[in-house]
Amino acid sequence: MGAVHDTAPTLFFRVGGMPFFEALVDAFYAGVATDEVLLPMYPEQPDLTGARHRLTLFLAQYWGGPTTYMEERGHPRLRMRHFPFHVGTLERDRWLVHMAAAVEQVCAERSTPEGVAGELMAYFVPTAEHLRNDSGLPISSARPSR
Repeated sequence: MGAVHDTAPTLFFRVGGMPFFEALVDAFYAGVATDEVLLPMYPEQPDLTGARHRLTLFLAQYWGGPTTYMEERGHPRLRMRHFPFHVGTLERDRWLVHMAAAVEQVCAERSTPEGVAGELMAYFVPTAEHLRNDSGLPISSARPSR
């Protein structure tokens, strides 16, 4: 018996491709642009053009679209890329407020298929938690000594 191949269309294609992710990121950054907690974390602010570009490409690639992010930036290495910035519970929560609002807005405006908003948030919530770096625990790849 041969291998089973998943032939279901990726979320990227189910939502209509790049225009969906561009709209999602635009809606997200509209919130970030006025957020007193998050905006100062962006080195290029108030110009968020670069951040918009990177997030759009990352999300499109993650959800099954073109690999432009990888071609331009290499492996995402999300924790490493966010490590220079303090990401605690407040920052995580503010990020999720804006992303949840963007998901709700863009999914409603574009009449996306049933379940897409939940699928997106099922990724965003644990990922936002994963990027926290305020635990005080040392982060090391070294094996603990015995």
